[in-house]
Amino acid sequence: MKLGIVGGGAWGTALAQVAAAGGPVTLWARSAEVVDAINRGHANPAYLPDIPLSRTIRATTDAADLADCGALLLVTPAQHLRGVMASLPVTSQPLILCSKGIEAGTRLLMSELAAELRPGAPIAVLSGPTFAHEVAKGLPTAVTLACADEALGRALAMRLARPGFRPYRSDDVLGAEIGGAVKNVLAIACGVVAGRGLGQNAAAALIARGFAEMRRFGHARGARAETLAGLSGLGDLVLTCSSTSSRNFSLGLGLGRGESAGALLSNRRTVAEGAATAPVLAEAARAAGVEMPIVEAVRDLLAGVAGVDAVVERLLARPIGDEAR
Repeated sequence: MKLGIVGGGAWGTALAQVAAAGGPVTLWARSAEVVDAINRGHANPAYLPDIPLSRTIRATTDAADLADCGALLLVTPAQHLRGVMASLPVTSQPLILCSKGIEAGTRLLMSELAAELRPGAPIAVLSGPTFAHEVAKGLPTAVTLACADEALGRALAMRLARPGFRPYRSDDVLGAEIGGAVKNVLAIACGVVAGRGLGQNAAAALIARGFAEMRRFGHARGARAETLAGLSGLGDLVLTCSSTSSRNFSLGLGLGRGESAGALLSNRRTVAEGAATAPVLAEAARAAGVEMPIVEAVRDLLAGVAGVDAVVERLLARPIGDEAR
């Protein structure tokens, strides 16, 4: 099966590298510079410096070149997915969603957005603990591939599977997406803890209580607990809450050190998805009657309506309650 990759950033390029080991790949990117670097130099120095890419990856700026692909991996930032999909050929190709977030304004998860724009297209979600540079190097990685159609999910998993890249199948599309969206916001919070020097005890507690928030929100939206406890939920949460390789953790690190959100976000080539997701997730949680105090704290920090010390004090002043709730 020929695969199309929509997005020429670090994650899109890493997935193209994985997919190229099993068959033909066409990668679409807006940047002519990125496309030329991949086609001529078999590299993407703008996003994955010093990593040689497969010579079989063909890059293009023309979305029409994706029309003959058997499936498309959509690897654009969540807040740009609607616009990017509008520029793609209108087909019924299976769509594998690799972006993690919730659309601002509509509060739609990426699968819900894709279903709205391509009502006849089968949908899958690829999510899990994945740093792009490690995937591109072939280091061992495991992910969730969620698809309601069991046969399609199996076919896609087999097409992407490599010795160092293991997709575990699931039919809980919603659960896989919720884990990926929520963990980005929690990773910002963990970065704040590190930047403020609040200690390892606080970091571990934050991960655990953040996971409780993820579970509560997931339950309210119909996600399964075992999905949230798997690779796309807890697995991804642990990874992104503990490493400066995470864009979201690094953003929180800067906030914890007293830097402004505006300055931190304006100096980035890559996107910290949690920054856009935090206010939308807080709205969605409130609408669902779900308490997510850590998410609300991150929202307020990013908006500049409260400082680090104020939100930490607010969280520590919450009433003592039952851990299971």
